[in-house]
Amino acid sequence: MSRLLVASNRLPVTVHQVDGGFHLVPSVGGLATALKVPHESGDGIWFGWPGDISSQRPESHAAIAEKLAEMRLRPVQLSASEVERYYDGFSNGVLWPLFHYALDKVRLDADEDFKCYQAVNQRFAEALAAEIRPGDRVWIHDYQLCLVPEYLRRLCPYAKIGFFLHVPFPAADVFRMIPWREEILRGLLGADLLGFHTITHRTNFNRACAHVLGLDLEVTDVPWADRTVHLGAYPISIDSERFAQQSPEIDAEIATMRDATGGKKLILGIDRLDYTKGILRRLAAYERLLTHDPDLASRVHFLQIGVPSRESVDAYSDLRKQVNELVGRINARFGTPASAPVHFLYRSIPFNQMVGLYRAADVMLVTPLRDGMNLVAKEYCAARTDDLGVLVLSEFAGAADELREALIVNPHDIAAIERTLGAALSMPEAEQRLRMSRLRAHVKRNGIELWNDRFLTALDLAAESHNKNPIESSTSLDREMERLKAAPALLIILDYDGTLVPLAFMPELAYADKEVKALVDALSARQGTHVHVVTGRAPASIESFLGESNVGLHAEHGYWTRPERGKQWLVRVDGTLAWKETLGPMLREVAAKMPGTLVEEKTSAIALHYRGADPALASERMRELRGRLYADPHPEIEILEGSKVLELRLKGVNKGLIARTLTAELPTGTLVFAAGDDRTDEDLFAALPPEAVTVHVGAGRSRARFRIPSPAALRALIGRLVPKDPK
Repeated sequence: MSRLLVASNRLPVTVHQVDGGFHLVPSVGGLATALKVPHESGDGIWFGWPGDISSQRPESHAAIAEKLAEMRLRPVQLSASEVERYYDGFSNGVLWPLFHYALDKVRLDADEDFKCYQAVNQRFAEALAAEIRPGDRVWIHDYQLCLVPEYLRRLCPYAKIGFFLHVPFPAADVFRMIPWREEILRGLLGADLLGFHTITHRTNFNRACAHVLGLDLEVTDVPWADRTVHLGAYPISIDSERFAQQSPEIDAEIATMRDATGGKKLILGIDRLDYTKGILRRLAAYERLLTHDPDLASRVHFLQIGVPSRESVDAYSDLRKQVNELVGRINARFGTPASAPVHFLYRSIPFNQMVGLYRAADVMLVTPLRDGMNLVAKEYCAARTDDLGVLVLSEFAGAADELREALIVNPHDIAAIERTLGAALSMPEAEQRLRMSRLRAHVKRNGIELWNDRFLTALDLAAESHNKNPIESSTSLDREMERLKAAPALLIILDYDGTLVPLAFMPELAYADKEVKALVDALSARQGTHVHVVTGRAPASIESFLGESNVGLHAEHGYWTRPERGKQWLVRVDGTLAWKETLGPMLREVAAKMPGTLVEEKTSAIALHYRGADPALASERMRELRGRLYADPHPEIEILEGSKVLELRLKGVNKGLIARTLTAELPTGTLVFAAGDDRTDEDLFAALPPEAVTVHVGAGRSRARFRIPSPAALRALIGRLVPKDPK
């Protein structure tokens, strides 16, 4: 039976020192509650930091580990300096403000913190890899562990890996501001399934991949390496029955609160004291409401609870000071010796008291400036078994996508909060019941168990549907390279762009530097070795780069061929080219509407390059172009899509033609090596004998036997075939 391996920054318990010993205190956060059932229902394991145990006696460490093991918890130990750099420095000094659009708080000088973040993520991956068994599901959680999927994938290539981001993923233009943007995306793409709270967050991630990594803009899937990473929106929820329970203790809390407020209407806010929660603007809106209606101060009481958070960080201690000052100002203006219109409590509150407050509150203010979900909004709805109360909810909380019967407000607009708060306080009971009954029904219908089931079911499907290519190991490639090196006769077939040289914004910039030319010349000078370059470029273009090298050149995917240096270019395929007169203007028309593109005219083809175009615009324009092309088909052409290029070419022209011709002429015993990077090279791989050493360069599915990451890696690989200088 498969197990569930969970990884999060913290374990669902924290180790506390008590009278020379220790005590395990259960966490009360949303993640600990959400994953309690799947963790306890099987024989799964939870990995995370248990808290600082450095003050514990050495003999206690073994006892702590034993107790945690009994609970199927695996501690990932962090030193004080690692907590400072990985957690405070990078996770909460870079990613947290970035993901919540607090751009003035994003640290861009966190290189050392990022190195520590990498090291801690590697430690998590190694801990998971040490426990994982075939068939296990791994579920990694949140922004502190963004690199773990990639690191774990390296250690366990066929692991079933899911990742869920509990905070918003920002717009691509925002995400792109950090120097470590590529590493974060690559880390996340190690997963089989990436989960977000909302479709907006999913779309933002997709566009970031398009901008930063140059991937095609898809909807629910991202092609990556030899897999397809599936993207999904899975809004997290709560155990609604727990908040709907009745008890004398909760009733007592309700009575106490109502006695304390003396019949006034109660406005409630319960938040972690964090700058993303919009507490200051919420209080400012309340002050504005009282300014316009001072008598309201005698009829309304506002209770704001700020749960302590990251107290050692200056931004949070500054926020606490600002909240206290604003509360003091409001009470000084509108309070009396007998009462204060606003009360601020800086502390955590027990569960029964929290539920009692939810049921006593006439208005619940949940107005974060940005939030992944915000479970307080759902908890309030679940607790209102009387179907009364009004939820005022920020449009920038993920919960707003679901809880549409709430009063949705722009949390940045203080005047709008004031108006909405006034409407909430005066809302008739009939409207309250209509709205709240629907809110409660939604929360109950979409509970935490459904969230777990939906994600884990999707993870199973994602991992099973990938049809992973049987890419052979690097060890096998090493053996093959040694075999090729010893071969008396060798045929080497190479693509150019994206294989020998990196892809460039403009094809003219992808020139062969001295290193490439020297490598190609050294290979062609090797005894018994024939080197051929097969490219989509026009003859003049590839000849300008490699024309002086003693290699075979084949342009326009094999339409033109120059088998040896000094020979004339020959046409290999016959066919009419009249279609270019109609389709050429169509491609140029599309290019004119899409900045950053160019149309390349060849003898047998026309190519539209759009690597420099905005990904969102390119996705739209290319979708329109495909529709026009397939609506009016031309039987004499093929539509071929490569890496950010769409090419219309004469039917029957492909790199497989060259491969078949070259291999048909081979002397007995000749070994074959071929490398390419995109769809056009699949024809080449397909035409070669199965024992040929075929290598795909970069990400994307391929029929090649092996995969390497980049043109630089390919140069190093084929450089091993060059005989060493005897000196």
